[in-house]
Amino acid sequence: MLEDLQIRHYSPNTIRLYLHSVSEFCRHFHKPPDQLGPEHIRQYQLFLIKDQQASQSTCVQLVCALRFLYTHTLNRKIEIERIPFPRRERKLPLILSRDEVKALLEAPVKLRDRAVLAVLYGSGLRVAEATQLKPGDIDARRNVLWVRQGKGHQDRQTLLPEKLLERLRRYWRAERPGDWLFPARDGTRPVGPKTIYLACRSAARAAGIAKAVHPHSLRHAFATHLLEAGINLRTIQILLGHANLETTARSLQVADVAVRSTPSPLDSLDLKFPHR
Repeated sequence: MLEDLQIRHYSPNTIRLYLHSVSEFCRHFHKPPDQLGPEHIRQYQLFLIKDQQASQSTCVQLVCALRFLYTHTLNRKIEIERIPFPRRERKLPLILSRDEVKALLEAPVKLRDRAVLAVLYGSGLRVAEATQLKPGDIDARRNVLWVRQGKGHQDRQTLLPEKLLERLRRYWRAERPGDWLFPARDGTRPVGPKTIYLACRSAARAAGIAKAVHPHSLRHAFATHLLEAGINLRTIQILLGHANLETTARSLQVADVAVRSTPSPLDSLDLKFPHR
């Protein structure tokens, strides 16, 4: 299965998650996967939901891993319908106001934390994309930030605003990073996503933001604030690196501009309220 995933050029993180899901599935029954079938899959899904109370993302991850295993590696004629996806929850992303973003970006003490959080909001990067940045990805002459081999192994260009460039220059002069723009402590590898997550949560607490803020919140804020500023959806899709416009369109559901510009039917009624 590892080889099949590598041949199809799956990302290292996806490979790790798929193999972990399958190994846990096999460990549950104390049998190798070629001795397990549709009924075992059904029992394990119920076990995750009822006994483990697993999250929806964990259940979806299992289905993806098992579908890959039985379709590509074992070449078993198990009908795909026998490995159903759980019904997806439709939750709107948490959106930070501009004032909250400002407070969040000013809160970190470390220059690196200030710089990486500014990249997430100023350029709309995913956390994994920000960790893989190199100094050469900064194109100051064209005000462009390069994302190399982002999600789906796609290269793209995104915004490099002047305030972000200045913050990155200040960070560069103080830290002088090597191969990676945001290196880990040992300097030989990029900083991990968990480190950025902890830095973001710490900044949110320092800024007095009660919302459950995480690094991806800054990416959502980037998209929503662009939409509120009148930038068209297609442009935002390109900047975010979304393959599907529908994914980008979800930001419209929480954009202030969409809410404020919609008149309520209450205003069309000639109501008279008694004065008391």
